[in-house]
Amino acid sequence: MLREAVEVTGISSLYKSRPYGFEEQSDFHNAVVRVNTTLSPLGLLDELQTVENVLGKKVTCKNGPRTIDLDLLLHGQTEIKSERLEIPHPGLHERDFVLLPLAEIDPDLRHPTLGQSVARLAASLSVSYVESSEEFTP
Repeated sequence: MLREAVEVTGISSLYKSRPYGFEEQSDFHNAVVRVNTTLSPLGLLDELQTVENVLGKKVTCKNGPRTIDLDLLLHGQTEIKSERLEIPHPGLHERDFVLLPLAEIDPDLRHPTLGQSVARLAASLSVSYVESSEEFTP
């Protein structure tokens, strides 16, 4: 569905991790997709939320179980902090389940605020429970 709105230029492997936040739920499956787009950050967020809605996303509680959760991590070197959107994603540099797949597809990508590569940020974290999974085919 994303390919209808953007040009997909990279897809990470699928990673399985323990739930973040609300822990009484099944393991998460995480992946990162790199895209080229002419959409503004808010325009891209709208597209991501449309996909979530079509796929039946329902939020019962913060960080609770859901069928899908699409986050906008970065948009070039743009920095935004508004009520609706924060870029870079505020938890990006702290979450192994985000940094590992991101570093897989673009290790030299620099965090706009911290100035460090995602590979370096990933290497600085202690990985709690993240493993590559073979069950995903893009």
